[in-house]
Parts: sequence; structure tokens; C-alpha cells
Amino acid sequence: MTGLATDLIEQARAQFEQAADAAALENAKAKFLGKQGSLTEMLKGLAKLDADAKRAEGARINQIKQEIEGLLNVRRAQLAQAELNMRLASETIDVTLPGRGRGKGGIHPVIRTWHRVEEIFKSIGFDVADGPEIENDWTNFTALNNPENHPARSMQDTFYVDMKDDKGLPLLLRTHTSPMQVRYARMNKPPIKVIAPGRTYRVDSDATHSPMFHQVEGLWIDENISFADLKGVYTNFLRCFFETDDLVLRFRPSFFPFTEPSAEIDMMFTSGPNKGRWLEISGSGQVHPDVVRNFGLDPERYIGFAFGSGLERLTMLRYGVNDLRQFFEGDLRFLQQFND
Repeated sequence: MTGLATDLIEQARAQFEQAADAAALENAKAKFLGKQGSLTEMLKGLAKLDADAKRAEGARINQIKQEIEGLLNVRRAQLAQAELNMRLASETIDVTLPGRGRGKGGIHPVIRTWHRVEEIFKSIGFDVADGPEIENDWTNFTALNNPENHPARSMQDTFYVDMKDDKGLPLLLRTHTSPMQVRYARMNKPPIKVIAPGRTYRVDSDATHSPMFHQVEGLWIDENISFADLKGVYTNFLRCFFETDDLVLRFRPSFFPFTEPSAEIDMMFTSGPNKGRWLEISGSGQVHPDVVRNFGLDPERYIGFAFGSGLERLTMLRYGVNDLRQFFEGDLRFLQQFND
């Protein structure tokens, strides 16, 4: 390659390297490869040459062009990489940083009570039964000595489902977990010792009632079970639940269609902030003979007791909560204090 060609290539190399960006590089390219560029002028001179000289000079010019285009492509790649590096530096994300942590969850206070109740009754030989929250009319009412049009139903008329079961019986959201006593007793032989915790539903809403609430029902059926057994079991349960022996119980006569005789259970602490104040804690009674018969058992042979307690009521007393609605409002400031 002649000295002129070498000089032209070196000039292109120098100007390409001096180009600071793509626009400057294109301007430098035009000086050599553009319509008015050096190589274009050299190509125009070919017309004055004879055939052999034209062939030789054309090959030389083409080689120079390839050299310059190679330098141009190298510089283009360098500028593109430099631009990419600048963008990466300015838009960088440190993927080694820790992600956003999730808040630590906890068990709802009512569910804490639910679990605690189960543990206590399991420790004294009770089974735990679970069943459907949508019940038929017979299991929820009639089997529990609460026939259609019975006045006691007015206290529990609730959320009915707009359909019937396969036997044509109306369906509703259960108003208590007592239907599980019926289901369990019809599937098991005495002695029957079972609790049935779960969600229940009634048309009720104020500081101490909710349309949805949690309840635990207890049932003990055998050949010789008395009120003394009920008092012993329930007293033991409360002392374990509240972790104190400083409480007393009283049984106040009441009415429930599924028990006879029936009693409200009141509790009083003998020490602490609630000392000396009677608190209604549960309904209870000896299982009515008709209900025993609906269990599929002979009421002349089998007898027993049942009770029902609200889990929210127990939770409120254990933790000193005055308004039941706080359990369901989702206020984390309230709920987090039970999991600290």
C-alpha cells in the first residue's frame, strides 16, 4: 500500500478516535466516505486511466475503503459501549440489597382462645368435633327440641339460605354449634364426651354481639352423669383457662329448649380487677329426654349435660376487652398487642 493510502487511513483513524459521540463520528466519516469525501474524489479520477491502470487503482481504492470502514465500525462499537456503560451507571439497581420484608403475622385473639379451649378439654378426655356451617332446619332446631313455630326460635331466627337440602329441608347458617352434638351423637356410641367449637351466625350486632361469632358447645352423655359432673368439669375448665383458682361459679335457673333443667352459669373472680362482680359466662343444663331420643339413644338409660360458651366472651374476660367489635374491625394497633 502506498504512502498516500497509509496517510489517508491514519488520518481517518485519528479523526474517528477524536469523535466524542455518534454525531461527531458521522461527520468524520463524511470526510472520507461521503459524496465529497477523499475516497469519492479518488474514484472520480479513475475515469482518466486506461483499463489496466483503472483495474489496479480501483482495487487499491477499495482496499483503502475497507480499512476505513473497519476503523469506523470499531469506533461506532466503542461509542455505543461507552453510552451503555453511562446508562448502566446512572440507572443502576443494586440487586444485592435485601427485599422488602413481610410483617410478622400472629394468631387472632379469638383463635388463641379457641386453641386454648381445645387443649384444656382434650386434656380431660373430650373429643373435638367439626362440621358444616350451613345446617338444615332439623339439625339446627327441631332435633334440639325447637320445633317449627316454637317461640324460642324467635331468639335465633337468622340467615336462611335460598335453597333446600336433598330431603327438602330449609337451609340456614347455623345459629349455634349444638347441631354438631346431634351429628356426633348419631355417629358414636356412649359414653360421649365432645366439644364443638366453631363459627355461628345470628342477626345481632352491638358492643357484646356480632352477626358472626364463635361458640364452643360441650356434651357428656353416659348412664350416670349429673349436674355435679357439669359443675366439676366447667369449674376445672375456667380455672385452667384463666390460670387462677380465685373464682367461683353459680348456676342460675334459666330456660333452653334442649335442656331440662337449664341454668345460666355465672362466674365471679375473688381477686383482681373484676373481683366481686358476677359475669354471665355460659348456658347449660341436663340434656332434654327428647334431644337424647333424637341422638338415637334411650333417654331412660342415658343422661348427660350440655353447655355452650361464647369464645369472644371468654376472650374479652381474659384480655380485658370491653367491645367485641374490636375483634373484627381489623385495626392492627389493637390486634398486634396480643402477639408482642
